[in-house]
Order: sequence, then structure tokens, then C-alpha cells
Amino acid sequence: MKKNVKKNRLYTFCKLVTITGILGIVTISVCLAQAPLKKGYAPLNELRLYYEIHGQGKPLVLIHGGLGCIELFDPILKNLAATRQVIAVDLQAHGRTADINRPLSYEAMADDIAGLLEYLRIPTADLMGFSVGGGVVQQVAIRHPQMVNKLVVLSAPYRHAGWYPEIRQGQAQMAQAAEALKSTPLYGLYASLAPRKEDWTVLCTKLAEFLKKDYDWSKAVAAIRKPVLLIAGDADAIPPAHLTEFFGLLGGGKQDGGWDGAGVPVSSLALLPGATHYNVISSPTLVPIVTAFLDKQAGQRK
Repeated sequence: MKKNVKKNRLYTFCKLVTITGILGIVTISVCLAQAPLKKGYAPLNELRLYYEIHGQGKPLVLIHGGLGCIELFDPILKNLAATRQVIAVDLQAHGRTADINRPLSYEAMADDIAGLLEYLRIPTADLMGFSVGGGVVQQVAIRHPQMVNKLVVLSAPYRHAGWYPEIRQGQAQMAQAAEALKSTPLYGLYASLAPRKEDWTVLCTKLAEFLKKDYDWSKAVAAIRKPVLLIAGDADAIPPAHLTEFFGLLGGGKQDGGWDGAGVPVSSLALLPGATHYNVISSPTLVPIVTAFLDKQAGQRK
């Protein structure tokens, strides 16, 4: 019985990843049509972090989720780059960035982003991260607050238990799913970009170890003073109740905003209707909400 349950969970996980992979394959032509103004590798000790720069204006760093790459943002990259300088990255062991002899961790990847900004001589930037990338941007704000203007946390919790239980179970089984995932479009995209496509199994194993580790950043998140936009689908991989808790840590949901808006917090919360973890980036309401938040003049929390 337990064996069948594990197989069902693995099947469900593979199916969900396949959906995500199809999204990337379908939209890849958009990215190809939107050639970057600049691309290259930032030398960060052993790591050579791949990045692309699209558009001009105020800098916005985009950080993808687990098993993803820059192409994950194809549905929104062109629109975001129309009014700002978008810096998109492939995290350690993802996309065009080769793996190194280092475990995956939110903290290390956050330091990589800080190192990239230093390399590009960008003192401060807005940051937007999806899923695992949403955890990375939280850690950038915690570890390198002086480099952050505003944060957009898309479909990511502030603690490990914030994921639905079945999502945590699927994440922990990613290593067992590595071979099965080779039949999905997501692996096809990885194999077309990765410096060493044979590292796929290593990536899945490292991700499984990384994603099953417990964490709770509630105290550190509550200390963030920069404006934060929390976004998720109303059928996402994290329950809306967790987003409400998250918003409360950031000073939101404490009082009525008032007729003059004096009680409106500097951070914001948005639930996108009919959106899941696997199509939220394609939601037509995502870019307008993000750009309105980034364009808004806002101070810091007191």
C-alpha cells in the first residue's frame, strides 16, 4: 500500500513538472525574439553565473524556480523589459550555469545574486523571484538589505511548512524522479542549455536534499523594512492562509487603510484568480500588478 502511495506521488510530481516544462517549451520562441542587450558569465569564486540583461531603466533581477531557467520568464520578460533593465539569471546547476562542488542553499544562492550585482556595479535593485527564486530573494533582503529596493516574492513561503504537504513530499522524492523526468519537455530544455547535460541526475539529487530541509525565517522576514509584494495563485502550491501570515509579518493586515490611505502598509498582497503554481507566470494580471508595485513611490517600514 505504502509503495503504491509513493508511486502515485511520484507520478503526480512528474506530471506537474511536465506541465511546467511544456510552458517553457511553448514560450521559448518569445525569448528568442527578445534578444538580450548583454549576456555573459559573472565569475564568483568557483561559480560562473550566467546572466542576461534586457531593456533599460531601473534594474530588476529575475530569479527562476527549481529545475527552471531564464526561459521560465518568457511570458513576462518582454513586457517587464519595456520600462526597466531586467537582469535574468540561471542559478547554480540550472540552465547555462554549471554546477560546482557546493550544496544548493537559499543562503549561497542569495550571496551569488549579491555577487552578480557587485560584478555589474549595480549598488541597489528590485528583485523578483518565483518559487525557489522567491526564497532566494528573501535571503538577499535578509543577508544583503543594502542592495535591495523592493522585493516581489512570487509563489514562495517564508517557512518550509508553508508548502502544502503533498508538495513537500514530491520535492523530497525528486531524486527518484530524475530518470522519469528525462521524458519530459523540461529535461529537453535543460539538455539544450546545460554545459553538461549529464549533470541532470546530480541536479535532481541536490534539489531533493535542499528542498527537504526545514527552515523558518519568520523573525528575519519580520525585520525586513523594504517594500515587499507577495503574489500567488489562489490554487497555488502554498495555501492562501500562509500568504496572509506572511503579509502580517511584513506589517500588513493590521488595520483599516483609512479613507485617505494613511493606514495602507508599504508591502502588498495579491492572490491571482484561477492561477496555480504551474501557470501563475502566464497570468494576464501578473505584470500589471508587479509594475504598479515597482512604480509606486513608497517608503520603508518604521
